[in-house]
Amino acid sequence: MSETKHELKRSLGLIDATSIVAGSMIGSGIFIVTAAMARDVGSAAWLLIIWLVTGLLTMAAALSYGELAGMMPNAGGQFVYIQRAYGRLASFLYGWTVFTVIQTGVIAAVAVAFANYTAVFFPALENKILQIGEAYSFTNKQVLAMASVVLLTFINTKGVKTGKIIQLCFTAAKLVALFAIIIAGLYIGCKTNVLSNNFAHMWEASKTVLNPDGTITVTKIAGVALLGAMGATIINSLFSSDAWNNVTFIAGEIKEPKKNIPRSLFLGTLIVTIIYILANIAYLALLPMQGVPNGTVMQNGIMFAAQDRVGAAAASMIMGNIGVFVMAGLIMVSTFGCNSGLILAGGRLFYAMAKERLFFKSAGELNKNDVPAKALWLQCLWACLLCISGKYGDLLTYATFASILFYMLTIYGIFILRKKEPHTERPYKAFGYPLVPILYILLTGMICVTLLVYDTKNTGLGLFIVTLGIPVYYLFMRKIE
Repeated sequence: MSETKHELKRSLGLIDATSIVAGSMIGSGIFIVTAAMARDVGSAAWLLIIWLVTGLLTMAAALSYGELAGMMPNAGGQFVYIQRAYGRLASFLYGWTVFTVIQTGVIAAVAVAFANYTAVFFPALENKILQIGEAYSFTNKQVLAMASVVLLTFINTKGVKTGKIIQLCFTAAKLVALFAIIIAGLYIGCKTNVLSNNFAHMWEASKTVLNPDGTITVTKIAGVALLGAMGATIINSLFSSDAWNNVTFIAGEIKEPKKNIPRSLFLGTLIVTIIYILANIAYLALLPMQGVPNGTVMQNGIMFAAQDRVGAAAASMIMGNIGVFVMAGLIMVSTFGCNSGLILAGGRLFYAMAKERLFFKSAGELNKNDVPAKALWLQCLWACLLCISGKYGDLLTYATFASILFYMLTIYGIFILRKKEPHTERPYKAFGYPLVPILYILLTGMICVTLLVYDTKNTGLGLFIVTLGIPVYYLFMRKIE
């Protein structure tokens, strides 16, 4: 009796792939990070420019990745591209960083965001189970966060079709809800003078700092100081727009991947870029840019929205107090659907690493449903540990910088592979080559330098996490030999 051979099945079409791109990008960030960005630049025009630049950078990267995706339509995506261009060490360092902080850190953070907003409906989730000194507490919210990761992992082990249905439903729901908030926000907001007031002095930038004694300090910024502030705060919008590359991890399960992956990358990033810019315009139509802490929703403004929940503040302006609950429900849907896509995709990258003997061997096995279940459960275990540790927020900050570095490295790989493999089939070629990829590398390089100057501690820790993978790599090599 012959043993059944399990292999990845190509069962995802263009709509499925686009859903994974958009669904993985839209989590909780768009509802929160605008507050911090407003404090950093204090200008409606510069705020929107940062979101526009973020969208253009994301789309430029996605269009560049399309060439690599067409050349190498295999499970593992970016890991495979880096290995082809730079070799095993560089690809391992990428996979190591994705496993330790990028993918699992985002999964943990999104799961906790899901639990935080669930607590709006069920306040008992705020109750503490364990308290260790002043620094650490373990609450029911963390239990729910871990439970959601376990549930979504279990669903994804049942087959890619099951995960696809979850992803499609939740992505569609949050897109419809976001558009409804945008339309209602613009309709209601345009009946007031809030938007015009926000743009009355739209080019006057300032940095607002909340002091320990509750007072605020406002400093006018221009020139180099303004560029520095923009370069530092863009990390917020870049984080909110991240994870678009996850679709490349599941290339082995996409129909006609040479066509559908580049198309899904473009469509998904375009849709999210438009939504993000419109959402921020809606915020500016409903809430004043400037504000003071601990006031009413209008008095807080965008800058000092309660707990930085700009989306909830905007919703309350549309629907009153019930808007807080509506927004909480929307973010629950958004984060749950986002994590479904992240969990689905991440397991495929670790599966690809295991096939190259750069990860635990068991992660390279497929279950009866033709999915890398053990890779998914390993990812689940580490993500849950990050939920428990309470350090996921810090890890996320470190990882975002490292993630940008790997995006730059991957896109430069296009130039390397065109020289090394000029005759390899390229069903799709990078849009605007070489200008667009070069501009992306230059602009993100400038952002990284700015971050190193303005946030040396966190960016340094990001680099440390990456380099820590070097001795781990040689341990794997020694085990192979």
